[in-house]
Parts: sequence; structure tokens; C-alpha cells
Amino acid sequence: MKYQKKRYRLGDILVNQGVITTKQLDKALAAQKKEHKRLGDCLVESGMTTDENIAQALHLQLGIKTVDLRGMKITQEIIGLIPGSVLRKHNVLPLGFDKQNANLLLLAMADPLDMVAQDDISIITNCLVEPVISTRSAINSVLDKYFGANEAMSAAEQYSRDREKEQAKELADLAVSQEEAELSTAPIVQLVRSIVEQAARQRASDIHFDALEKQVRVRYRIDGVLAEKMLYDISLLPAIVTRIKILSGMDISEKRKPQDGRMTVIIDQVEYDIRVSILPSSYGEKIVMRLAQANAVTRDKQKLGLRDWELKKFDRIIARPNGILLVTGPTGSGKSTTLYTALSELNKEEVNIITVEDPVEANIPGVNQVQVNPKADLTFANALRSILRQDPDIIMIGEIRDTETASIAVQASITGHLVVSTLHTNSAAATVTRLMNMGVESYLLADSIVGIIAQRLVRRLCTACRQPRAATEDEKRVLGVPPEQDATIYDAHGCQLCGGTGYYGRIGIYEIMEVTSALRHVIATEGSTELIQKTALSEGMHTLRMSAAEYVLDGITTLPEMLKVTVEE
Repeated sequence: MKYQKKRYRLGDILVNQGVITTKQLDKALAAQKKEHKRLGDCLVESGMTTDENIAQALHLQLGIKTVDLRGMKITQEIIGLIPGSVLRKHNVLPLGFDKQNANLLLLAMADPLDMVAQDDISIITNCLVEPVISTRSAINSVLDKYFGANEAMSAAEQYSRDREKEQAKELADLAVSQEEAELSTAPIVQLVRSIVEQAARQRASDIHFDALEKQVRVRYRIDGVLAEKMLYDISLLPAIVTRIKILSGMDISEKRKPQDGRMTVIIDQVEYDIRVSILPSSYGEKIVMRLAQANAVTRDKQKLGLRDWELKKFDRIIARPNGILLVTGPTGSGKSTTLYTALSELNKEEVNIITVEDPVEANIPGVNQVQVNPKADLTFANALRSILRQDPDIIMIGEIRDTETASIAVQASITGHLVVSTLHTNSAAATVTRLMNMGVESYLLADSIVGIIAQRLVRRLCTACRQPRAATEDEKRVLGVPPEQDATIYDAHGCQLCGGTGYYGRIGIYEIMEVTSALRHVIATEGSTELIQKTALSEGMHTLRMSAAEYVLDGITTLPEMLKVTVEE
């Protein structure tokens, strides 16, 4: 093959394609020498580039095809040619034989310049190998599908076998505690790592370990919906709990009280911050792990799901020098992402941004972030008082939970600061009433609030399998479409690409209430939620139901999804 003769080097290719600079390459080469890792891994881990950028650069330079593995079905005959451990070791995936040459095996590779991997596969299969380019995470995701369950199950079986042998030793040597014995058992380490890695590759936001009477049930929350993935014998639960407690810095001897912890793991060169909650239940301790990519909370505002006119409103609100911007919605509706996105937009050298959070969900370079600590009497209110003496321009409060915090936030906004925060309410209009009920004076609210954003997340339809149909009379009425007008909506179906769910990913729906002079007057005179909403609608606000209806008519989501997250006004 041509590229073998030319002796290309990955670093030179990436510099030639403008993916990284020479300075970044030198830094990565130094890290590679020190850590004995692949250059691509060093570049991705340090955040200099992404797997996708590397794949694209290799494609352009070497002329090797790239392949999208999402939803690809590989026959058992092909996947069975090579042991799973070898595929994992080299991070490669056999796709099939070339149509013109039955002895030429197409091999998806994250690094098509890895000749050792190509030689190994060639020797095992006794075939010629032709590389095609994919990303490490995409390859691992497919390997999980074919080998993940077996790998996890064999780790669980190995643990059961080892445990029987260990019990005899434990009886003989009482000095070794059960927790230490379980902790040192390699199969459990492998099992927990496998469960977490598979969850991350399947885009799960949470992992649930449920203690049932005779089994441990493992469920992943993907696109907001829980799905059962694995079942293990209940005897594995103590070891799983112990392993997770150690990783997340909890007390392994405490089994009667709820505990919270956190850990950081790197999966396919992406750093994940995992918050762990353990709760004693009837048959043992229940574990919930919340996964978040360390850099995913701050994203480009174009990717939030805001339409062009909503983006303009959003920009106008955050451009205000002082006032309060509130983001509202239930847990898991993307409020933190919206707030962090706003902060990243405002994060410039000439402004001093301070946040007070519980907990700090993601670190933003250049922003001073304070973690609430009730044990040290560092509450939201106490932290806010100290922050106001730190000469801030912008203050972010994780959540307004009480009257004291609300009052300080209002005072801070009136004295020339931009305050952004979250609140748990159902709509933008209800937020004002909630603050009044907390005891904040209406004339102060009218003066301080510049905008309120209520939001929810709806699942996106899989574009590969969604099925169009004409909307019924009732559906048109719910969507706000005139009866005489034709309307096409889409139903979820399910295919290989979306894992049979009919949905892939989520998108935000928004209700943005920009506070105008008319609204200020209504708020100052203690207008009801209904009056505030009516005035906001006359000023051009779209409710959550209206925003969701647009997405249903655009074929982005379904009617059941819309009805699940929005209530009738």
C-alpha cells in the first residue's frame, strides 16, 4: 500500500492538516515519551484535539476511507474471526471482506498507521488487511455490543469462583477484613469498570444498581429513559458496593446511612466526572451513579436547541450589565448546561465571575467557583455575602432555595451585578409568583429580573426510522393547527441506529420571558401568574407547549414526548 512506503507519521499529518500546531506536537511528544502512550491518545487526553479531528486528518492525508459504525451490523462469522481480547488490545474491528477480493479483510482502525495491529490480525485470520478509519470510542462501542455482556459476565463468574476459594482463607485468617478481600478481587474491579465504560459509550446519564431479592439489576438512563441492561446474582452486591465506595471516597464500613461521593474516570480519552449516591434499601444498598463529561456542561450556545429568534432574546438578556437571569425547570432538564453556556459566553478577561454551587458541576477556566459546605457554615447565603466583597461583575448561584438567598440575589442585582441562577418552577410566569411567595418585594423583583428561561428536554426522533403520517383532528387541536390545514407528524419506530428505541439524543425546548416595561408594571403591582403569562404572550413569548409543538411539526420529536414534558396552559 502506498502510505506504508511513504512512512507517514501521525504528528506530521496533524500539523500539515492544521489540526494542531508544531508547539502542541512537541508538547504531546514529550508527554508520550514520559507516559509511554500513543501520540493520538496524548493529544486527545490533553484536549488539543478530538478523535474525530484525527480521523478526518488521516482520511485527507492518506486517502483511506472513513466509516460510520453507528448501527452497523457485523455478522457473527466476521466478528468471530478474531478473539475479543485482541480486538480490544489493538482497538480494531473487522467489518467484512472486500467484494472484489474475498481474501481482503476490511478493518476499522483508530490508527491506520499501526502496522503491528495489521500484522497481528493478518496472521490470526490468514488474510490481507485493508484499514478503514473510525474513532476509538465508535470502535469500543461496537465491541461492547458484541463482547461487553460476555466480558462483564465472565468477570462476575470469575469473582464467584475466586470468592469460594477466598472464603476458606478468610476463615483461617480473620485479620483480613471481608471488604479488603473483596476490594483486591480483580474480577470485580473489571466488572465495575466494564459497566461504567459501557454506560458512557451508550450515552447514559445515570447508572442504577438495584438490590432486588435475589439479583442485582443494572439499568442505564439513556435520553432520559431507564432501560435494564444486566442482571447478576445478589451475592455480587457487597463487592460491587465496596469497589464503588472506595473509588468515590466513601466509608466502606458504613452500611446503614446514605452516602455521597464522586470520582473521575477517563474513558476513550474523555474525562468523566461521576457523582455517586448510595442508599440503604430492603435487600442491600442501592447505588446511582450520575455521569457527566467534564467538558460537556459548557457547550456552544448554537447546540442548546434555541431557534434563531430565541438566540437573539438569549443574547439580549445576557448582554445586560446588571439584573437577574433565572433558568427554571425540574431536575435533569438541562438548567446547569444553559447556565454554564451563558457563563462561558460572558467569561472574558475584563470581568470577574464568581459562582457558588452545590456541587461544582464543571470547572470553567478563569471563573472563581465556590463549593457550598454546610459543615463549615458556608451556605448559599453566607457565601453570597462574602462574594459581594470580592468585587464581582457576574455572580452565579447554583440554586435559589430560601428567602435569604433570594433577597441577597435581588439586592446584588440592583447594586450593579448580573446574577444568574436556577429555580424549580413549572413555567417562567410562575417563577415571579414563587419569589413573591418567598417574601421578596414585588417592586424589587420588577426592578431586578431581566429574563426568565423555563426549559425541558425532549427526545429527538431517529431520522433513519421515523415514520410520517397525517395528524388527526384531535392531534391538530393539541398542536394548535387549524382543522382545515394539513399537518404531517412523525411516529417513533426503532432500528439498529437508535437501538430499537426510535429516538437518538435530546434537544431543549424553551420558554423565554424577556422582562419588558409592560411586564415590569404587572410584576410591580403583584399581578397573578395568569396575568404575567398573558402579558408575556402578548409581548411575543412562546410557551413550552408552543415550542414543543413546533418541533413535533418539524419532525424533530413526537407528540407523546411533547405531552410528557409540557402541561396544558
